[in-house]
This record gives sequence, C-alpha cells and structure tokens, in this order.
Amino acid sequence: MSGTDPTPSADAVTDGGERPLTISRAMVEAIGDEMRADEDVFYMGEDVADYGGIFDSTQGLLDEFGHDRIVDVPISETAYLGAAVGAAQAGMRPIAELMFVDFFGVAMDQIYNQMAKNTYMSGGNVSVPMVLTAAVGGTYNDAAQHSQTLYGTFAHLPGMKVVVPSTAYDAKGLMHNAIRDEDPVVYLFHKRLMGIGWMPAPDGPKTHVPETDYTIPFGSADVKREGSDVTVVTLGLHVHRALEAAESLANEGIDAEVIDLRTLVPLDIETVRESVSRTGRLVVVDEDYRSFGLTGEVIAGVAEEGLEDLAAVERVALPDVPIPYARPMENEVIPDVEDVETAIRSAAGER
Repeated sequence: MSGTDPTPSADAVTDGGERPLTISRAMVEAIGDEMRADEDVFYMGEDVADYGGIFDSTQGLLDEFGHDRIVDVPISETAYLGAAVGAAQAGMRPIAELMFVDFFGVAMDQIYNQMAKNTYMSGGNVSVPMVLTAAVGGTYNDAAQHSQTLYGTFAHLPGMKVVVPSTAYDAKGLMHNAIRDEDPVVYLFHKRLMGIGWMPAPDGPKTHVPETDYTIPFGSADVKREGSDVTVVTLGLHVHRALEAAESLANEGIDAEVIDLRTLVPLDIETVRESVSRTGRLVVVDEDYRSFGLTGEVIAGVAEEGLEDLAAVERVALPDVPIPYARPMENEVIPDVEDVETAIRSAAGER
C-alpha cells in the first residue's frame, strides 16, 4: 500500500526508516521496489544495463534483475520506444529511457502518435501503462542538442502525464506513481540534480527519503517555502535557485513564497491561485523556452480566475535561442539566482 505525502524537509530528523538520498538513488530505489512487486516492470534504454545509465538512473539494478529486465538497446530511439509502446499495450509496464530529452525528435511518431494517442484512438480498448524517462537541462556546457528541458513540449501535446521532480523525496514518490499509472507518463529528471560525482548538485535535492514505498499524487504542487509578499512558481533545478533567491531577499524584507509544481500534466493551478490571492504578485521561473511555454500557461491560469488579485507579474525563462556551447554564453541564457532575485524585486516593487 502507498503511504501519504508528508514531504519532509532536507534537514528533517532521520527516523522511521528515512535516510538522506540523492535523486538518482531515490529513483533507482522506487524502480527496484516496483520491479520486485511486478514481474511485468522492466527498464530499457541506451547504456542502462552494464553502465548503469550515464546519469546513474539504473545503477545497481542489473545485478539484481539481469539483462532480461534491465535491457541495453541499440542507438535507435525509434525502434526501442516503439517496442516499449507495444509491450505496454500487451500488458507489460516498460520504463524506457531517452538518454537526453533532446532526442525525442528522433522518435516523435512513437511518442506522440502512438504512446500518447493509442488509448484514445482505440476507444479506450488499449491502455499504454509505460514511463518515458529522460534527462533534461543545461548548465554543464553540452551545447544545443543535449541541454534543453522541453517539458513544455510534452505538456502541450494531449495524452501524456508530465513529471519533473526537484528533490529525492519527490523523485521516489513520483516514480512509484508513474510506474503504477495506467496512462503514459513522461518522467523528466534534471541532470544537475541527480547527485552524480562528475556533476555536483546544488544544496537541496538530496533529502531524507523513507525506506517504505509511498506515492505523490500527480497534480499536487508543493509549497517549498511559505511567504507573504510574492509567489514564485517553478520546477526542477530552478526550485533550488528560487529558494536561494528567496532566502537572500528575506534580508531585504521581501518574503517570497516558492511553489514547486512537481507535475505539469496535470497542473495544480489552484495552489498557485490560492497563493497569489494572498500575495498579489506572481513570478514564474522556467528553464524551458519563454514563448508558448510554462510561464505563459501559469500566468494565464491565474489570470482567468483571479485577474483582480494580480498587482504585478514577472516571468524568467530561457530566451528563444539554441543553448550555446560556450560557458559564458550558456550562463547568459540560462536563468540564474540573480535573474530570479531581479524578477522578485521587480514584482515586490509594485507594492
């Protein structure tokens, strides 16, 4: 049975079977639990077996489950994602990993015209209970084809649930829920948050995680920091950048509330509206592209039901350009803590 969602803080006392874990270890733990409970769950992707995933997304699973259930595949996203769709429709529960979310274009037909639509196209006679995982995000100079987030792209296309954890606690609970879901779930993990040795994570994503399994319901945003002056809405890496900005600005007398959406589909706009009804000011922070994306959707969702509550609105996002390789240029386009602070100050200045 699944537990509840108490969402402990990163400095919570370790008891009741809780231990500090990185996001990668929390994901692996959830996957392993589900594979032990259900023989129909298996994991497939490039370098996920002997190598353990280049972002440690399957580290240690091969030793327990073997190559029949932790499956290395050729560099052919079209083939293995199509195979995953077929396996799901046949009653299995595959987890298929795209090494980088940028590669989704190679298998767009399998993802959107098959995985996302086959339940609808079959009149509900076919279900596709699979998880598509992928690494997202920049900040480590891997250029335009390996550095995007793109969760807004998947959220825009009907038929898929979209999950983006920012902490180890959330990563485990959301993974359990994703594997058990009867619909296709796109589970996107930020490279910078995984806690792997060659890519240091910021403070924050490593949290205490219960040993027992639990689920976090989709469409349930989490208030990571309470505040009264400005509502800051974000997800993934930028939850931690927003929290850092909020703590800094507290010294200036600006009290920012930070909301982690955790899932884009379904989107918990009610938690955002409730917060804005108290603060009157909204800042949306996103590592995805600015145009036609999350920032505009959240602002519109608030304005549709609570326009009178909005005294100020700011959005911080990636400009509509390919992500540069050169470190100074990448740092320029990906929002940082200072960018978030500037937006919060601007919104608070309207008081």
